[in-house]
Amino acid sequence: MIKVKFVVNGKNVAVESSPTKTLLDILREDLGLTGTKEGCGKGECGACTVIMDGKAVTSCIVIAAQLEGKNILTVEGLSADRIGKALQDAFVDSGAVQCGYCIPGFLMSARALLEENPDPTLDEIKEGLSGNICRCTGYVKIFDGVRLAAARLGK
Repeated sequence: MIKVKFVVNGKNVAVESSPTKTLLDILREDLGLTGTKEGCGKGECGACTVIMDGKAVTSCIVIAAQLEGKNILTVEGLSADRIGKALQDAFVDSGAVQCGYCIPGFLMSARALLEENPDPTLDEIKEGLSGNICRCTGYVKIFDGVRLAAARLGK
């Protein structure tokens, strides 16, 4: 067992864990942050995406031994974040949510994209979200949501 200290959604946390326990499991089981979803468990679908030190990462393949001193933003922290709140509102307004299972991961990837590129083209949005898979929407409304959030943030 190891003890790791890191920040989640602006709060300092300390967790005692197996060094190989995933960030996804720590968030859901130890910290009660269940907005981050497990899809594939292999880092391929994007459902578990969070932002770690400013970069979108799949939390199912990040392990506890990698967390010391890191800064993590999860979907639960988006409402207190200017870009995150704009994305949440834009996804609702554009009808980007169907079953909703993949949406936390899409929101987090979009949050990382808009932080890096506040005015992305459609192709850049597609590239920025390419690590996320949705089985319901066909992606168009998700892309529209990101474009709407970018436009609102640019005003």
